[in-house]
Amino acid sequence: MELVTMHAHTNYTGHGHGTVAELVNAAAATGISAIAVTEHYPMSEAMDPTNEVSMPWERMPQYLIDIAAAAAAHPAMDVLPGCEVDWLGAQEDRDFSALDFSNFVHVLGSVHYLDGWAFDDPAQEARWHDVGVDAVWRRYFEVWCEAASCREAPFACMAHPDLVKKFGYRPSFNPQPLYDQAAEAVVAGGRMVEVNTSGLTYACAELFPAPDLLRTFFRAGIPCTIGTDAHDPAVVARNLMPGLRAMYDAGYRCVTVPTKSGDRREIVLE
Repeated sequence: MELVTMHAHTNYTGHGHGTVAELVNAAAATGISAIAVTEHYPMSEAMDPTNEVSMPWERMPQYLIDIAAAAAAHPAMDVLPGCEVDWLGAQEDRDFSALDFSNFVHVLGSVHYLDGWAFDDPAQEARWHDVGVDAVWRRYFEVWCEAASCREAPFACMAHPDLVKKFGYRPSFNPQPLYDQAAEAVVAGGRMVEVNTSGLTYACAELFPAPDLLRTFFRAGIPCTIGTDAHDPAVVARNLMPGLRAMYDAGYRCVTVPTKSGDRREIVLE
């Protein structure tokens, strides 16, 4: 079937590898028909002083030029300009406007920070033991639901919905009530969610989202897309087939994909 990835990164940040051209070339070589290049949207110097996490503001024009050039070099592919925007909550120190995102077709919303703490950063993992696993899970979904339901945020799609499980820490309680709240928040925000295949490479050894959470999204009628979250061209197509199978098992019969025009199309799951 047709393969796509709506979440991919480059060397425009300090933790990614490969140019936009190298990423798109690799996608074309694997038979991917559509790719959204979704580099991390710039953050302030206070939040990301070395641009390890996000793209520098001054490189944004060249980033868009590179995506346009890659699209021109691969006319048979849909090469979509996108970005991933961190929800920072009370720590947000950027001023957003619709104009800021007018050049992007696909804008991902993500939660990597809880009250300023980068909970999924291996260098800050020790804090999990101070806060407590159950408390982190509850706070994560509280913050995630704030992001997903906020109509003023620029997100079209919520990325890796249960990233909180990345290190393999699981709550002592049944998370289904949190999953129900997450689905309600996405519906309230009018957004998509993604199956993010990178979860299979982490300690959790499970796609984002978990099967029960994905089924909860399906029951709520939430459109779902897919992304590999590749930070290196070599893994641009990583685990797409397991991701598509998980969607089918959850009840989905199509993958929802943004288009160059800003609309959406559906790919039938076979």
